[in-house]
Amino acid sequence: MAFKFVHTADIHLDSPLKSLALRDAELAEIVGNATRTTLSRIVDLCLAEQVQALVIAGDLYDGGQTSMKTARFLAQELERLTAAGILAFVIRGNHDAASKITRELVLPDAVRVFSDRAEVVEVSWNGHAVAVHGISFRQPHAPDSLLDQFHPPVPGAFNIGLLHTSLAGTSGHDPYAPCALAELQQMGFDYWALGHIHKRAVHPGATTVVMPGIPQGRDIGEAGPKSVTLVSVNDDGAVSLQERHLATAQFERITVDCNMAADWGEVVEALKQALKTARQDNEGEHLIVRPVLEGKSQMAWRAHRDADLLGAEAQVVAEQIGSLWIDKVEIALQPGEGSKPGGAVGEMAALVTEGPLRADDPRVKAELDLILKHLPRELRGIIGDNEEQVITTLNDTMQRGAMDVLARLEDSEG
Repeated sequence: MAFKFVHTADIHLDSPLKSLALRDAELAEIVGNATRTTLSRIVDLCLAEQVQALVIAGDLYDGGQTSMKTARFLAQELERLTAAGILAFVIRGNHDAASKITRELVLPDAVRVFSDRAEVVEVSWNGHAVAVHGISFRQPHAPDSLLDQFHPPVPGAFNIGLLHTSLAGTSGHDPYAPCALAELQQMGFDYWALGHIHKRAVHPGATTVVMPGIPQGRDIGEAGPKSVTLVSVNDDGAVSLQERHLATAQFERITVDCNMAADWGEVVEALKQALKTARQDNEGEHLIVRPVLEGKSQMAWRAHRDADLLGAEAQVVAEQIGSLWIDKVEIALQPGEGSKPGGAVGEMAALVTEGPLRADDPRVKAELDLILKHLPRELRGIIGDNEEQVITTLNDTMQRGAMDVLARLEDSEG
């Protein structure tokens, strides 16, 4: 084995909790400390694997983070690497550029933070020449490509490039230092250590391009296992990758099949079994789930009306299992044949369930324009990347909301 390094990005240290229900103090503490715990585990991995370096491709911090306690924690963790003779290479991403402590923090000498002008650092790892290239964001927004600022590859060295980029564009992400995969591969580097997009992607080839994804999910929008990348380079320059899961908490959406459930007990039992299966299938230390009840059932109207009771049932099961937490229970059930309410409520239900929104409806376009105008830039891709996707999302959301209202109207009429 010639040399090894760990590649990570988007740690978002001490990121504030977003959509998680904070009524559970123990869960709030677990998730609130999750990014710190994960950083410590990343350092532990570097020490255990005796790597030559830790590479962090941007967004160590989370926007306007101002706590010097966060800064001191980071410095202490990086000092552990320095004590073991392990280097750290860091670029600043869009969130780091917005952070005040980014400019104030003094890091150990073995940590190289690249400036907003492209730089190259030449080192020798186990007798092999290595050149690490990088550039940091100067401002929170970087709408133009930064590739033309990089130095050419160093001849005879293994060249590693660090770049915080949205690549050619990804849902939910503004264009940050945009570039095409083909452009990266044409630069002549051996490995591109990317950051910014929170979903893992690997592009092998003569140039290995890796987006490691976020190492610790922060809410249900970042569901699924998260990881960092352990990179091994052989004497002949061949690259091998290992995906390592270090997160302390994992978020998951789970489907609860309630299709044709004929009574309330069957709905509750389906929910319980789905929760037990989810805990068995996921090895994460703490599993935070959002059960989504789907299908057609005669119990659809009651499920919408009594969603709080289903939440209580889910909470009891989670406590019995242990290390399982409920984000919330989501009701996506549709009424089964003959189960819709009658009277005026039934007429309203027919309008809701049988009259979907149309993309060419001027009222829809007007409301959509208003919504997008008030959404933060980084959230505009959440509801879709084109008009058809957006209309589908809005239609689904409005129908679910209307179902909740109709279920309560039916109950009051009864």
